[in-house]
Amino acid sequence: MDALSIVGVVIALGAILGGNILEGGHTDSLIQLTAFIIVMGGTIGAVMLQTPVSVFFRSLKMLPWVVVPPKIEGDVKIVKIVEWSNLSRKDGLLALETAAEEESDPFSRKGLQLLVDGGEPEAIRNIMEIEMIQDESHDLMAAKVYEAAGGYTPTIGIIGAVMGLIHVMQNLNDPSMLGSGIAVAFVATIYGVGAANLILLPIAGKLKAIVAKQFQYKDMVLEGIIAIAEGENPRYIENKLQGYLK
Repeated sequence: MDALSIVGVVIALGAILGGNILEGGHTDSLIQLTAFIIVMGGTIGAVMLQTPVSVFFRSLKMLPWVVVPPKIEGDVKIVKIVEWSNLSRKDGLLALETAAEEESDPFSRKGLQLLVDGGEPEAIRNIMEIEMIQDESHDLMAAKVYEAAGGYTPTIGIIGAVMGLIHVMQNLNDPSMLGSGIAVAFVATIYGVGAANLILLPIAGKLKAIVAKQFQYKDMVLEGIIAIAEGENPRYIENKLQGYLK
């Protein structure tokens, strides 16, 4: 679990609410269902209009990564790669077939299977690099969904503010209606700017960092597979891959 994400949200929201209380404000004044519907509904609709279906649903699947990121154990994988290297030098590449069947990581399993099938190092690299690049591209597009949402919310918050002011102007003769209209106007702006800068844009940044880490992990696996295909010394492979852990 990424505790830093949880702590960050708590500190950010706590600072805003705490500052409001210190200024003598009431938390109830920041709770406006109408403003929430305008900002969140408008943002979701705009994002859905912009985003392809597959990318939109991928972004939803990636959202839990902010708190529970995919487990990446580079040191454990290096140990495995060295074991595969020793096995291939001792019994040949065909001996890796059992390892391929038992491997849980799809990317590593694909690389092992290509080794077993007798693929040339350059051909293996080309095949696996295509998959790496496509996976990274798709996941980055999904992460950018939250970046796009962070761009829309402040503007839609302003739309909510204008709508609230229009409501106020239409009820100038009824003082009892002025308070709610003004509240919606200002709270919608807070929701828009706050959601963008405290939640959506940080989520996008966090997901991009995770995607970059996954790409680096796959690149390490690829280099290990290629080194095995080229018959490099297991000790040399281990020293080479250790550089990815720095």
